[in-house]
Amino acid sequence: MIAPWILLFAPLFVAAFILLVGQRSKLLSAGPAILGALICCAISWWLFGQPETTDPIRIDWIDFSKVFGPDSPIRFTVSIGLELDSLAKSMLVIVCTIAPLVFIYSVGYMAHEEGYGRYFAGLSLFLFSMLGIVLADNFVMMFIFWELVGVSSYILIGHYYSKDSAADASKQAFLVNRIGDFGFMLGILVFWMATGTIVFGELPDAIGALQSSPFWLATACVLVFCGTIGKSAQMPLHVWLPNSMEGPTPVSSLLHAATMVAAGVYLLARMFPVLVLSPAALEIIGWVGGITCFAAGLMGLQQNDIKRILAYSTISQLGYMVVGIAVAPVYGVAMFHLFTHAFFKCLLFLCSGSVIVGMHHEQDIWKMGGLAKKMPITFLTMCAGGLALMGFPFFSGYFSKDLIIEFAFEKGGVPAWLALGGVILTACYTTRLLWVVFFGAPRSDEAKKAHESPLVMTGPLILLALPAVLAGWPFIQQRFFTIEHPHHVAGWVPWAILALLFIGIIGTILIYRGAPKKDPVVIPFFANRLYIDDGYRYLVRWVQDGTAQVSGFIDRWLIDGVCVNFGSRLVWAVGFVFRFLQVGNLQAYAFFFGAGVIILLYFLIS
Repeated sequence: MIAPWILLFAPLFVAAFILLVGQRSKLLSAGPAILGALICCAISWWLFGQPETTDPIRIDWIDFSKVFGPDSPIRFTVSIGLELDSLAKSMLVIVCTIAPLVFIYSVGYMAHEEGYGRYFAGLSLFLFSMLGIVLADNFVMMFIFWELVGVSSYILIGHYYSKDSAADASKQAFLVNRIGDFGFMLGILVFWMATGTIVFGELPDAIGALQSSPFWLATACVLVFCGTIGKSAQMPLHVWLPNSMEGPTPVSSLLHAATMVAAGVYLLARMFPVLVLSPAALEIIGWVGGITCFAAGLMGLQQNDIKRILAYSTISQLGYMVVGIAVAPVYGVAMFHLFTHAFFKCLLFLCSGSVIVGMHHEQDIWKMGGLAKKMPITFLTMCAGGLALMGFPFFSGYFSKDLIIEFAFEKGGVPAWLALGGVILTACYTTRLLWVVFFGAPRSDEAKKAHESPLVMTGPLILLALPAVLAGWPFIQQRFFTIEHPHHVAGWVPWAILALLFIGIIGTILIYRGAPKKDPVVIPFFANRLYIDDGYRYLVRWVQDGTAQVSGFIDRWLIDGVCVNFGSRLVWAVGFVFRFLQVGNLQAYAFFFGAGVIILLYFLIS
């Protein structure tokens, strides 16, 4: 079957074409990128409609037995394999449906920005990298594309590289992800050494050696989960994601909705048959997800940058997905929320981009206000996305997020209460965002002069608003995921979720009614992101300064003082002593010669 190969490599070919030829004009940059994304979209839906196959499409790549012979002590083979099971096909639809909408939207958003061709080449490379992760049938292939996603994000987040903040954000994203990826790599090595395979489909049957040692099985699973902590911005490695807002807004939309951050949850879904064999690993995963969804909600309450608020909401919602992996009996529960979240979060970020363009690139929500009448399409579509994010009844997030909370309470434990607490936090920061931006009086000249975005930007907003409302409904969910609702959850849980939702909405409206000029609620602990970023800053500075001082001591006293200067000074001292023997007087030389002979005879005779 050639269609999956076309799906995978079309964006890579487009990226190469744009870099080599397309930068001559905007049409040759945007046109091929959009065409490539549309081709991927069409193929992904065609593949989704095909019967599921259990045999991956594989091409042999590395085989040590062919290099070192059949008697080689190392038996290691790697293939380029494309997995086309129901999980992969569902994820392909998510990625490839959102990508062309973001690409089309970018035509309007980037119309007057620098690096037009470089931007679309980076987007195409980003899409290629994510598709490689989705289609990979083994750890090595996934890890290669995992790192390519990191490189792509580095390029796109740092698109405005002349700005120090953008350059710093891209480096931070790259370096923080390397920490998680190091753990991921160790996990891959543990699984390979224990099972002899790196193929996902073969792991459950080969896991017997690790099952006999629960500690090592849990260790291997948690090490792989480190990759998710980095890519999906789980605490404590979440700090890079809010700062990645320095990139163009369409990049933020694609990154938060369907590519980079979704990769971590997809990895857990792919590993689910192995994870369920380790209750200890699932317990750790549940705690990390619960803490993340609650703490990120607290931080989102006091942010003033429109994109940063959405960034913390993404971290929180990813925490819900991670909890879903830990508490549900099937991976479909977490993937269902990833599915609905992809559409409404992409919509919210594109709406924020529309607001930013209409506000002449102002991002502070306290310089906005009264935009509902000036930007009606953006307003209505962002409300649809916001209600879905909050889990408002009958919007897509209502069906998927509430399901995770119910499963969490069926299992019990602290993560369930953290997830429930996240409901009111989500309602508060989302309502605050919508109310301050779109209602009340304009708070700046930019707000007074705001205007609706062009059709090339509002068109994708309208198209995304439909799945933001409908994607969670059962008639759509059943086409993608087979899910059974929990049977042993307390009857008060759904009512508690609704009560907290409406308390958050009504309470926030009451606090921010009257169009205040500045935030009437100031909580420095939340505004400063729980001081976690400051803690990292001090840690890095302490480690860097401490390392510099130790290195300086070693360089000055050991390398220079002992290895270099000691030898040179020893030679100088010897030369200084022998210099007194070179007096330039023949009588003195005769005296030294005679004295030497006498001393020599003395030793010989004695």
